[in-house]
Amino acid sequence: MEITERRVADRVVLSITGDLTMGQGGRMELVEKVRQLLQQGHRQLVLELGSVRYVDSSGLGELAESNAAAHTRGASLKLLHVGRRLSDLLVLTRLDAVFEYGEHDSNTEAAGSFERRSSPGEQPR
Repeated sequence: MEITERRVADRVVLSITGDLTMGQGGRMELVEKVRQLLQQGHRQLVLELGSVRYVDSSGLGELAESNAAAHTRGASLKLLHVGRRLSDLLVLTRLDAVFEYGEHDSNTEAAGSFERRSSPGEQPR
């Protein structure tokens, strides 16, 4: 897995390439990167997953732990370019209720979605 970081306005977009699986020696690279960004004060994070080929249970755990870390610090984490397989996996594991995700046309649109909050009682997707 390779993680590339870039800024879009005041958001941080992490583009993930490769397989989202347990790293070398059990290392959780994505969670470490998200925590590092949170410690630096970033509060709006986007994980771009369009180039992820495969996600296993460890990868799902990393996504869930990254999301929990963000919410614990009052930050938002959104998933971008979620493919059909990952979307099905999120539904199957009921993690679709935990994450805000979708297929935005551009990173700018995804980053702009931070302004469009859900209405009270509306379930983000």
